Amino acid sequence: MQPAFSVIFLTTLAGAAQGLFLALYATEISGLGALSAPDSQQFLAMASAVALVLTGLGLLASFFHLGHPERAWRSATMWRTSWLAREVIALPLFMLGLFLYGGAHWTGVGSTKLIGAVTVLLCLALFVATAMIYASVRFLQEWASPLTLVNYLLLGCASGLTLATLLAASMGMSALVTSYAFAAAALTLLAWVTRSASLMRNARLKPKSTLQSAIGIKHPRIVQKAQGFMGGSFNTREFFHSRSAQLLRSVKWAFLLLVFPLPLLSLMLGVNTASTVLLFLAFALQYLGLLVERWFFFAQANHPQNLYYQTIS
Repeated sequence: MQPAFSVIFLTTLAGAAQGLFLALYATEISGLGALSAPDSQQFLAMASAVALVLTGLGLLASFFHLGHPERAWRSATMWRTSWLAREVIALPLFMLGLFLYGGAHWTGVGSTKLIGAVTVLLCLALFVATAMIYASVRFLQEWASPLTLVNYLLLGCASGLTLATLLAASMGMSALVTSYAFAAAALTLLAWVTRSASLMRNARLKPKSTLQSAIGIKHPRIVQKAQGFMGGSFNTREFFHSRSAQLLRSVKWAFLLLVFPLPLLSLMLGVNTASTVLLFLAFALQYLGLLVERWFFFAQANHPQNLYYQTIS
């Protein structure tokens, strides 16, 4: 598939925001860090604002993927059957929950735990809806797996906790830094395992379609000489990226390095040396790696229609 950078930014920015919010709510209900009430309110309010901004930027990026942005609201009308419609509904509701949660902490008015609990449900619903847009496409074998949902959830939570570690260090909440860093490292390691599992699974996939099955002719030797027409089309632009297999391998190793070992090393050194710069580097490297990972996620999916359109006479 042709990777769309608007969707790449949407899923990575919103994923980090969702992971950050889950870390914040877990901090509140567990009493992690034993912060004073004023410190806790300030930190949770400010960090919620960061999560809200990230989600808003992701939503803004998504509009660049639309041919007619003014009609975007219509996609929500198919919520009974479409995971995309459910995402369209869940995303602004999650943003509303973030706004109310952060606002309640900032003003001290309202039940933050109740608002947070509802927002957690919206956050998880958004994770599921976003991942299922791809996992439910059965004819794209690389996506049609429970690992797609697991990886979206774990990668979002890992990047969110890495960001929470950076924010805690930047705002002087030293009591939270070690706990956040440990959780971020644990989730990054777990995501490393599950993302590697999906790569190994996809490497063993065999195409279900062949030229014989596509055209209904069982002759053992069929050779395609042309893609069927001379000019480009929507099919050739959207369903194939035209990058080489060598480039895909390079991209795969790049994101494996950027998302997992380098942030883990930066986190460890940042916590041990109390260096905000290294913690910023951990988040920056991991987020850059997630952009590359999400590009690879889309590019690796092989649409069956490419049997017809990859051959140029």
